Amino acid sequence: MEDFINELTNDSIELLKRLIATQSFSKEESKTADLIQAFFSERNIPFSRLENNIWSRNQAFNKELPTILLNSHHDTVKPNAGWTKDPFEPLVEGDTLYGLGSNDAGGPLVSLLATYLYFYYRTDLPVNIIFAATAEEEISGKNGIELLLPKLPEIAFGIVGEPTQMHLAVAEKGLLVLDCVSHGVAGHAAREEGENAIYKAMKDIHWFSTFSFPKVSKTLGQVKMSVTGINAGTQHNVVPDRCEFMVDVRATDAYSLDETLEIIRENVSCELKPRSVRLQPSGISQNHPLVQSAVELGRKLYGSPTLSDQALMPFETAKIGPGDSARSHTADEYILLSEIKQGVEMYIKLLKKTLNSY
Repeated sequence: MEDFINELTNDSIELLKRLIATQSFSKEESKTADLIQAFFSERNIPFSRLENNIWSRNQAFNKELPTILLNSHHDTVKPNAGWTKDPFEPLVEGDTLYGLGSNDAGGPLVSLLATYLYFYYRTDLPVNIIFAATAEEEISGKNGIELLLPKLPEIAFGIVGEPTQMHLAVAEKGLLVLDCVSHGVAGHAAREEGENAIYKAMKDIHWFSTFSFPKVSKTLGQVKMSVTGINAGTQHNVVPDRCEFMVDVRATDAYSLDETLEIIRENVSCELKPRSVRLQPSGISQNHPLVQSAVELGRKLYGSPTLSDQALMPFETAKIGPGDSARSHTADEYILLSEIKQGVEMYIKLLKKTLNSY
């Protein structure tokens, strides 16, 4: 069995190298989708494709059984200017594999894929397993997991592959982006005319920077609000009648996004327009068999401040994978080959232990 796991791991690493060498920016993932499709075809494993999303279900799929989802993404951000290596060259130096998307989320993706193949042929599973490699995660796009979910059967719970050092993120903050406008009255700056929209905005900005929501999440802490952009004024001698600013709100499971928005509206005078209320806080019960299994295997539990496709999944999810979130979106991104090997082994142990509860 150990030889089988090593074979799966080696195959997954070779796939990761091919993925790194293939550009897959969000909305441009067709070629990496082709690679994942070919990976299944070479092994005569049935799969389906919707746009740039590839998914497969275990051979003994039984609609009478609960279904779990193993999901990660194959799109990447664009490389920043700090890269000293070719981001599209899968360079191995010792135990280190460099390349764009190697850590976020290529390593978790191929480790979950190897895990799926480990369980694929078993006929004694108490659950169904679906593996999905999805698109547009980095931009929370609508043609990724959100497009795919209606095509899948009801999901009991999901494991989302992201770099967490194989610790378990049991909750994740949601995202609310607000476009705000403070309205004033134009006037000549030399006279006592008009009502300065910038000054009105400053009062609201002060509230955003100092307000603390009463409820604090046990796993995610405080709701965090950050003013991240501002624009006002056309010329030096005109009192501006309009000041626009945007606010990044990282919501917790203590409030729904609608509740969070309502509290904000009650406390500011500016005009508010949320860009979306899709990206909800997410998580999993502390009593869930997956969580209990992770604890028994020595995994730490934590609340994640970063966003993933969990925000678009209307069922219990947890985030776990090889690699380190601190490396994501950085120059000369890398993952350790030993991390992938350990990731595959831990995923298999985690699923085996969890399935014993069914």
